Amino acid sequence: MKGKLVILAGGVSSRMKNSVVSNNQVDSKIIEDAEKKSKGMIRIGKDERPFLDYLLFNVRQAGYEDIVIVISERDSTIKEHYSNHSIEGLNISYAIQMIPVGREKPLGTADALHQALKLKPDWKGASFTMCNSDNLYSVNALKLMLESKHLNAMIDYDRDGLEVEKERIEKFAVTKKDDEGFLLDIIEKPTEEEIKTVKGKNGFIGVSMNLFRFNYDMIFPFLETVPLHPLRQEKELPAAVKLMIAENPKSLFCYPLREHVPDLTSKSDILTVKKYLEIHYHNYSF
Repeated sequence: MKGKLVILAGGVSSRMKNSVVSNNQVDSKIIEDAEKKSKGMIRIGKDERPFLDYLLFNVRQAGYEDIVIVISERDSTIKEHYSNHSIEGLNISYAIQMIPVGREKPLGTADALHQALKLKPDWKGASFTMCNSDNLYSVNALKLMLESKHLNAMIDYDRDGLEVEKERIEKFAVTKKDDEGFLLDIIEKPTEEEIKTVKGKNGFIGVSMNLFRFNYDMIFPFLETVPLHPLRQEKELPAAVKLMIAENPKSLFCYPLREHVPDLTSKSDILTVKKYLEIHYHNYSF
């Protein structure tokens, strides 16, 4: 069975575009990419390969073939790139996340996934994987989702293994599980007290990096009905997940994993991720 995957790339990348870095640190061409394109299209790889190429390389190695990339109505660079630079073995299609009239941004991650699934009614009854376009997930992590025996699952990353500065990682969403490893809650922007409540006996604090496995039929209704966040006014995926597990207890299993996940959030990440690619992917053939 060919693996099914949704990649979310329809956001406006406001943190990347609004961040600041010295021009003498990063090539001007890369800065221009960061300010005009989707984060996955920033050309930080060998021979000016965009970041998303590396994620798709790992995706192919993990066994996925049927890929849906959710793109913004305002940014056609991803679709244009893969029209001219196809990756052998991957069947890529595109779901466009529209921006409703009167808004500056799309409706959020739950809406993005909803658009992808509406494009793929043939996935009904099956499970698929979903991830971000600005994180480089390992082949191992992607395989865990593809090969899981659970209808719904997620990678529960060890916070101490992500090699992220303390101030930043303390804002990551943390996970609360039952004794069997099933998700009870995802806590966004947790307080110190909330972090203490989710810490395991061995000190493990699990965080979400948005790498999930979902059963189409189980998650779809909640993507439709999840309300807008009262402050951000977006339909957020963690909220839809919480609705799903509230109605279906013990339906999403958490796989603990300790490893680094390269992340392109702001311009300050560019040099770090570029160096990572040079070290770990210099011999890879696309």
